This record gives sequence, structure tokens and C-alpha cells, in this order.
Amino acid sequence: MSQHSDLINLNLSDTTEKIIAEYIWIGGSGMDMRSKARTLSGPVNDPSKLPKWNYDGSSTGQAPGEDSEVIIYPQAIFRDPFRRGNNILVMCDAYTPAGEPIPTNKRHAAVKIFSHPKVAAEELYGIEQEYTLLQKDIQWPLGWPLGGYPRPQGPYYCGIGADKSFGRDIVDSHYKACLYAGINIGGINGEVMPGQWEFQVGPSVGVSACDELWVARYILERITEIAGVVVSFDPKPIKGDWNGAGAHTNYSTKSMREEGGYEVIKKAIEKLGKRHKEHISAYGEGNERRLTGRHETADINTFKWGVANRGASIRVGRNTEKEGKGYFEDRRPASNMDPYLVTSMIAETTIIL
Repeated sequence: MSQHSDLINLNLSDTTEKIIAEYIWIGGSGMDMRSKARTLSGPVNDPSKLPKWNYDGSSTGQAPGEDSEVIIYPQAIFRDPFRRGNNILVMCDAYTPAGEPIPTNKRHAAVKIFSHPKVAAEELYGIEQEYTLLQKDIQWPLGWPLGGYPRPQGPYYCGIGADKSFGRDIVDSHYKACLYAGINIGGINGEVMPGQWEFQVGPSVGVSACDELWVARYILERITEIAGVVVSFDPKPIKGDWNGAGAHTNYSTKSMREEGGYEVIKKAIEKLGKRHKEHISAYGEGNERRLTGRHETADINTFKWGVANRGASIRVGRNTEKEGKGYFEDRRPASNMDPYLVTSMIAETTIIL
């Protein structure tokens, strides 16, 4: 092992009680993630015990240069799979010095919705995050010939073999790192387009599902950084007869899981249909390139639901129909959606309004 590797893998607990906390926040685009580290005097398990911090918002597109300080509030703690030991990853949200949430902080408003008496402890989410691995220097999917195309879609979904599966080492590293971190990651699979993958987070309650998804994205970005590969959350990275990338959001309330739940599900879907345009506007940038009515999507201007129908806006599973209770899947969110916005909006539409 090289001296460089030795230093990277130093176990700090052998010599000090101090730990490293990596503070993570969402950048100015609403999709990019930023982070920086600080030393703490000892292990911390409660985010309320962590100090607030600040960063230069003029360098992230979140504040003017003459008043550039943005304050980050620690909100959730995860084990750090990169530094290990007692070191931690800290998911934060961002505020002005006066304590007002900045525009890219969607978590603040989401917490208000999840804390509503009608919503609290009522809803579960499972989010299916699709993404595409790209060759760094040419921004072309991993495993695709330079300047060319692979065989048509068909053999790649959940495929195995060097001619069908590209990037499994990255995907498996990410899977294990998320489990180590304490993220409730449910599984992984290869997707329909070669070089495209999916991981699932949940079922988790309320804002925890969102914190976990953002940190899972962060860990994926860090792993692809190490591997020299680019991860794309673009909802339609390749034009033409290739599947796009979504973030299907599975949703279930307590009443949907009880006897008579299927009727509750149908009423919730009816409410979603009435606010289709509002939801679409919040479901991710560039989603019109993905929601075309082809490649397992419903057209962006059409709302429809069905049992086991992957060409619908909302899909209900066969088992839910059979049992008369369970959950449904909102297939409209794009892969680059903000989970704080999407999950809280679903709860607001189906429970509060």
C-alpha cells in the first residue's frame, strides 16, 4: 500500500478524540451539491448539538458579493463512508444571516408541511433515483462506443455481462457506502438504457426520505469523482430512442395501508390529477424532454393512472389492487427533482388541500 493510501486510511481514533464533520448543502442551481469539512472536539450524534457554519454564497450563486455570507444549519447526521471511524456527513439547509431560508432551501417549507397535524407521521415515501454514468472527457454514456451507439435497448435492464452492464463497480460501491452511512437504501438495478442505473431510498417517513436521498446523491458524486466518471441526473441525457431518467416517487399514508385503503388511494390520485400542471412545474428541469408518452412515460400534458401501467402518470401495483390497500407510484418526477419539493407537494395535495 502506498504512503498516500496509508494517509487517506488513517484511523484518527488511535490518536485523538477529534472527528471530521463534512457539512453538505445544496448549491445555487438547486441541484449541485457543495461541501466542506471542519474539526470537532469529539463524536456528535445529534444535529442540534452541531455548530452552525457559513460559506461564501457569492461563489455558489446564492448571495451577492457585497453581502455574501450564507448560514448553514445542521439537520441530519450520517456516518462518513470515506473517512470512517467516528467521522460524519452532515446534511444542512441554508439561511440568510437574519434567519430567512434562501430560495434554494426547499427543506424549510417541506418541514412545515410534514409537521402539519393532518400529515405528521402519516406518510411514507420510497424514491427510485435513476442516473446515467458518463465518460468524463467526452460526456458520453459509460460503455458506449466513442461517437457511436450500442445495440438498441432490450438486453440492458437488470442485465449482466461486460457487453450489457457498465459501471457495476461504482454502483456496488455506492450501495455499500450508503448502507454504511445509515441511509435506508432499498436496492439497485441496471436500467433500460445502457450506462443508466437506479437506486431506491425508503420506505422512509417525511423529510427523512429527502435527507437520505440528497446524501445518497452526494455519496454517489464522491464515488464517481474517485472513479473519474461523471454522474448525470439529466432526465433525457441522450436524444432519440433511449429511455430517460426519472425519480419515481412511491407514496403511502397510514389510511392507504389500512382496510379500505384502495378508495383512499383513488381519491388521492383524483386530487393529484386536478393539480397536474402545478406538480409538473415542480417536478424537475427538462422533464418535457422525458415525458413524451414514449419510453415508459405519459405525455407531459396528460394525466392518467392505471394498474401496472408504466405508461401512466400514476401507477398502482397489482398487489395493491388485489389487497385493496397499499401505495401508488408517481412516475412524473424527473431524475433531477428536489425531493423536499416533490414529496411535500404530494402530501400537501393529497392530505391538506
